[in-house]
Amino acid sequence: MPRKRKLLAQLSALQSSSSFPPFDALEDLNATPDGDSSPKSSKYFAIEKKKSSQLEADFFSQPCISLAKSFLGQILVRKLPDGRELWGRIVETEAYLGGEDEASHSKGGKQTQRNAAMFMKPGTLYVYQIYGIYFCVNVSSQGEGAAVLLRSLEPLQGLDVMRELRSASRKGPTKPLKDWQLCNGPSKLCQAFGIDKTFDQRDLTQDAAIWMAPGHDLPGEQDVVATTRIGIGNRGEWAQKPLRFYLRGNKFVSVVDKKTEREMAAMGHFSCS
Repeated sequence: MPRKRKLLAQLSALQSSSSFPPFDALEDLNATPDGDSSPKSSKYFAIEKKKSSQLEADFFSQPCISLAKSFLGQILVRKLPDGRELWGRIVETEAYLGGEDEASHSKGGKQTQRNAAMFMKPGTLYVYQIYGIYFCVNVSSQGEGAAVLLRSLEPLQGLDVMRELRSASRKGPTKPLKDWQLCNGPSKLCQAFGIDKTFDQRDLTQDAAIWMAPGHDLPGEQDVVATTRIGIGNRGEWAQKPLRFYLRGNKFVSVVDKKTEREMAAMGHFSCS
């Protein structure tokens, strides 16, 4: 009995000690020997990670422009039917402000069967098809009919699977895609993450196949470029509004606006590289 009490006391001391490794350290221990920090398949780590690192409803409940900026640096996670997870860091977004925005699918406040997700609670996915082939994914925000388009991701985990999914949607023999080509555009990221129309109206805070996790080392204002949106055609003044946001210097961004970056550097927002 004395020996048993001694062992229990030692165990208690270890658990209460400040040197006991935090969860971040456990994640490091879970990394593979070659330095890949991707989580292993252990259900215990997967469950703990899912519970402790998912953006909740209050994060999405903010005005459209604010949400578009807040997405930068966050992680989009896609869990495939076979259990594999794809991770991508959001590096480029566009804000669509709803009724008054002439470039928005909900301009004039018109709600249709197609754009219904834009009028649902913040954090709802709005997926639509372009050219009858490709998909784009948006996330609803505060504001009637307002949503944020996810334009580009920096692939973090599951790159080989992303290549497979991208290749399956490309016609004819093609060269292997480089890392920066996997998700550098709204339709490309949907292909790479296996996102199609079946994801329309899903809730990012509730869905088991797709969610967002908080990123680390989130960017500051000096790291974000605000410029015009892409491919919206002739929409008058709305075509010139700075409603596209991307991480300066990130090679996974779809289109870099060097002119705007020079102007921002001249104003002292950041140093010109």
